[in-house]
Amino acid sequence: MSISTALRSVAAIRYVTPLREGGSLPGLVEADDDGLYVVKFSGAGQGLGALVAEVIVGELARRLGLLVPELVEVDLDPALGAAEPDPEIQDLITGSAGSNLGVDFLPGALPYTPGGPWRPDERLAADIVWLDALTTNVDRTPRNPNMLIWHDRLWLIDHGAALYRSALEGVVALVPREWFAGDGPETYVDYLIRRVQSAAFAAEAERARAGA
Repeated sequence: MSISTALRSVAAIRYVTPLREGGSLPGLVEADDDGLYVVKFSGAGQGLGALVAEVIVGELARRLGLLVPELVEVDLDPALGAAEPDPEIQDLITGSAGSNLGVDFLPGALPYTPGGPWRPDERLAADIVWLDALTTNVDRTPRNPNMLIWHDRLWLIDHGAALYRSALEGVVALVPREWFAGDGPETYVDYLIRRVQSAAFAAEAERARAGA
């Protein structure tokens, strides 16, 4: 399996609609490859650190065999927000000119509901708990699992709240350099290496499993 050394890049050509879920106001955008992407804006309140975490945790999950929608770098022209009547969204688009994160839009996907008719097998559930424990992802909860059912398979989304600091060289290299503010990529690599070596996250995962 070949491993990419950079995110695929696309250019936004049309701002379709805001997605008013959560505090970051992501938007659905059409790109020059005819694809639709949920764009996480660089100018959102969570800052560039959230984009860094999205790439690192999402691509780490992919390398572990978990399903994650394709992540791309989206070049955004601030003029695309001119037709948007909401001044808050206009400001968000204007303040996010240039490099942003795009998440491939999965048409018709439904939110995963714990206790619903679709249930992951034990191995898949354990792998997700392991990933969240390793990356200190506090944003996957029973009320908001941040998982989708698409084509009868489970897809993981929204990892911006993970990695308070962190990550591993292969996936860190995918993050555009200009997204790192203050801490360099080495900080992320060192954090996760220390965490794996200590095995502390495994104990955290076991406590989470026992309390479920």
